[in-house]
Amino acid sequence: MTAKRALISVSDKEGIVSFAQELKDLGVEIISTGGTKRTLEENGIDVIGISEVTDFPEILDGRLKTLHPNVHGALLALRDNEEHQAQMKEHNILPIDFVVVNLYPFKKTIEKEDVTLAEAIENIDIGGPTMLRSAAKNYRSVSVVVDPSDYATVVEELKADGNVSFETNQRLAAKVFRHTAAYDALIAEYLTNITGETTPEKLTVTYERVQGLRYGENPHQQASFYKKPLTQKGSIATATQLHGKELSYNNINDANAALQIVKEFKEPAIVAIKHMNPCGVGVGETIAQAYQKAYEADPTSIFGGIVAANRPIDRETAIQLKEIFLEIIIAPAFDQEALDVLTAKKNLRLLTIELDEKAEKEAFLTSVKGGVLVQDEDVFGFDDATITVPTKREPTEKEWADLKLAWKVVKNVKSNAIVLAKDDMTIGVGAGQMNRVGAAKIAIEQAGEKAQGSALGSDAFFPMGDTVEAAAKAGITAIIQPGGSIRDEESIAKADEYGIAMVFTGVRHFKH
Repeated sequence: MTAKRALISVSDKEGIVSFAQELKDLGVEIISTGGTKRTLEENGIDVIGISEVTDFPEILDGRLKTLHPNVHGALLALRDNEEHQAQMKEHNILPIDFVVVNLYPFKKTIEKEDVTLAEAIENIDIGGPTMLRSAAKNYRSVSVVVDPSDYATVVEELKADGNVSFETNQRLAAKVFRHTAAYDALIAEYLTNITGETTPEKLTVTYERVQGLRYGENPHQQASFYKKPLTQKGSIATATQLHGKELSYNNINDANAALQIVKEFKEPAIVAIKHMNPCGVGVGETIAQAYQKAYEADPTSIFGGIVAANRPIDRETAIQLKEIFLEIIIAPAFDQEALDVLTAKKNLRLLTIELDEKAEKEAFLTSVKGGVLVQDEDVFGFDDATITVPTKREPTEKEWADLKLAWKVVKNVKSNAIVLAKDDMTIGVGAGQMNRVGAAKIAIEQAGEKAQGSALGSDAFFPMGDTVEAAAKAGITAIIQPGGSIRDEESIAKADEYGIAMVFTGVRHFKH
């Protein structure tokens, strides 16, 4: 009976020597190529070179070595097909029973800041994916391993039964096709970006699992968290958890929302989030002052919320944070004294995230039943806006500061949205309403007497003057909104009637 044979060619050599030795001890012949062959031989493992199998040398700087009938016939031939077996015998092709391959490090290559297109192209693997696909297609007879974590399972089953089970081979084959699909998707994305194509006829994306989650938005929903292979800094996917329980589905969503808002600010800022909307935002000369403002904005809703800071958390801030129940605190760093204070709360999750101001604009994907919507990230900032003041009165210096804060926050609130700001903090947030005046009334009611002398920010234009009327009655003195309604003049006239300064930005910020 012909000895079983394994073809091993890996760029990730973790555990490969011990795995190959285990196969060898079980009577499996080892075929290998290039650097893998050298590694195995240096560790005392006898190896058959791929050229001995193909009777053809490796050429083109190693680009061509395994694309040969003696390799792919050995993988694709059906063991229970007499015609296949006769053809293999006629052409002196011996079966290959195991394929252990992982691919050229394309991802690591394009992660380098100074990578050239030529380098990227050179690290597109051709022979590897082809062998994997051939072996995986014939998984009834061939065990194909692409992940070092599966080495132990293969060895255990071989030792126990002399074969790898059908179920394991099927599972390994499925993993192979996921692996090659992800590999191709990354290459496709890279080359598509190089060409400048923004709306390709096929959208190929891939994500890597970060963790399984206990459940989704609700306990009856299954969920997992995946990240992009080339995730940018400053995202929840790149966070480091220093303390506390595992993140949940809702935690991750809320943490992402908090990050998007806190990154809007250059000065020390704190954002408190509940159900993906801000309940309090504060800025100050120190991060402790910013937290106090955010807390005072809504001391009820912040309970059980998520807090994000754009400065390291110090002991003074930590002492304040410890006073209430919070799910998560996110910051670029935590002083050791702050950690000593906060880690006393066993379940409080502490995350550090590097806030990268140079992060490139990403495409955002939103699932719909049977499809996906794709759009650019909304990175339009106040400095990008075309600011005009259509009213008779211009904002005062203080009103300008309040208007800018309101506008930065309302951009990140679910539409229809209204935000009131005053004295470096939000004082009222109206989110997710079916009409704009309804959102304004909620924000005004929350602000109460604090609305006097405050600024109002709106994510979209006013379709009529009723929102300005409600603002005036509450004592609001300045408004910032996109403008662009066919009834702008009605709102402008209403603002002039009450002496309100109104600013147009020329851009809306719907967020659904």
